[in-house]
Amino acid sequence: MKHTAVITLLVCFLVAGFGCANKAQQGATVGGLAGATIGALTFKDKLLGAAVGAGVGTLMGYIVGNEWDKHDEAQVQRTLETNRSGQPSSWTNPDTGSTYSATPKEPYMAENRVYRDVVIKDEKTGESIMAKAWRDDKGVWHLKQ
Repeated sequence: MKHTAVITLLVCFLVAGFGCANKAQQGATVGGLAGATIGALTFKDKLLGAAVGAGVGTLMGYIVGNEWDKHDEAQVQRTLETNRSGQPSSWTNPDTGSTYSATPKEPYMAENRVYRDVVIKDEKTGESIMAKAWRDDKGVWHLKQ
């Protein structure tokens, strides 16, 4: 019975990770899986070990993934603030080694805010997403989900 609970917990984390939208969520999923596995293997009470390990691993994985997200977000903000429309900016995330580019579009006004669309491309996979960003009164760009 305990093995079934541990396996169910691991499968839930794994399935949740496939739909992750950002690196913080991916890190939490991977960390939770790794933590649950290590906890189940090292604790005498396998279910308790898996639960404790999953909790600690999820937290640590989220923290690491969130830092990766912050770096990439800062690069997109810099691009939106300094690049001309159509001029791409590329960077490599120092933690993940992944290379991305962002190409901003013409700014426009909507809802009493300045907006800019931006195409963000993963250079390794070739996948692109179109994002929308708005600029606040302090000059900080916020990606709109």
